[in-house]
Order: sequence, then structure tokens, then C-alpha cells
Amino acid sequence: MADKGVLYLVTTPIGHLGDMSLRAIETLRMVDMVASEDTRKTGHLLKHFEIGKPQVAFHEHNERKAGLRIIRLLEEGRDVALVTSAGTPGISDPGFTLVRLALEAGIEVTMIPGPCALVMAVVLSGLPVHSFTFKGFAPRTSGKRRRFLEMEKDSPHTLVFYESPYRVKAFLAEALEVYGNRRAAVAKELTKMFESVRRGRIEDQLAGLDDSLKGEYVIVIGAAECDR
Repeated sequence: MADKGVLYLVTTPIGHLGDMSLRAIETLRMVDMVASEDTRKTGHLLKHFEIGKPQVAFHEHNERKAGLRIIRLLEEGRDVALVTSAGTPGISDPGFTLVRLALEAGIEVTMIPGPCALVMAVVLSGLPVHSFTFKGFAPRTSGKRRRFLEMEKDSPHTLVFYESPYRVKAFLAEALEVYGNRRAAVAKELTKMFESVRRGRIEDQLAGLDDSLKGEYVIVIGAAECDR
């Protein structure tokens, strides 16, 4: 019986292709299959680095079915690399369920580290970084989003959120209601040509948003202690 393969979690650039590590490139060249959140985007990445590998789609809509298929490949002795559209697999992207399935099947899992928007944003925010809580994406509806924010109202930690350009205004407006006018930073398009990090108060962030919102946002909000 063939030895089991290895599942590699490969972190890819969040914008600037120059952030692709040598280990990531070498790993993608070495594995038998690439499991991709978006096969089109990953296809462009592989082409850029002259890597020819077959892909299997693995995203939030097929995690269970595709995950089992990937586990079968690993059990047959094939090495598989998991990549998301950008950044670190499993951080607000598909990955956790596949890691759990692999571990339950006795398959080795390792990781090729690299860019992560939440780490970059919290470090650039100017807010305390010795202790922070990553909350990911807030719920889309107002009531659920407000309850989601209220869970951390008394938290002593810096808070980090991801948000879509379509909901960033609504998010900040409710954050202002829940937390008050705390110190905050809003980062967008990190590592890309139009990267920006705005620092100030939540009211400043709301006032500074224009109508041509686009790109991915990371919102960092200070704990109440930051204002004392």
C-alpha cells in the first residue's frame, strides 16, 4: 500500500505577486494536484510562475464533496496543495474543513506561510498589537451584525474585521453606535498599487469614505482602554 500524501496549505499573495515566496513556488511545482478556491485566479498565478499543475475546485459551495475527493487523492499517496484566491487558506476562506478531514484520516498537514491581510493591517494601524481579536466578516443583515459587534463591546483587545466594499459604510455606522467614537484604522487594497491605511476615529473613517468604494477592507478598532 502506497504511503499517504501530504496536504500543503500554500499562502499566496494578497495583491503583489512579488510577495510569492520561493517555498510556495517550489511546493506548487512539486505537488501532484492544486486544490483551488478559484481555479481561474489560481490558473493565472500558476501561469505567471510557469507552473503546470492540474487543479480541483475547492470552495465554500462544495467543501464537503470536494474535500472527500481530495482526501481520497491523499490516501492514494498524492501530494496536494491547497490555495485560496489570495492569502492564507482557512483565514476567512475555505480550508478548515479540509484540514480537519485530513487530520482525521491520519494525513500529514503542513503549511507554507506568507502574506495575511489581517496581520498587515493590525500592525500598520498604529493600535496596540500585543493582544488582538480577529472577527472575520460580520453578518450581512443589520440586526445580526449589531449583535455580532456587541459581543466585543467590553473586550480589552484590539478588534480586527474584514468587510466588503458594499457593506463597509453600514458596518462603520453600526460600529460607531455600539463602540462609540473609538480610535480605528481602515486598510484597503493592501500590497496593491492603491494601498491605503486611514487612521483616526470611527467618525473620521465614515466621513472619509467616498462613493467609489472598491477593493477589500480590513477594519481595526481599538479597545475602550485606548482612549483612557
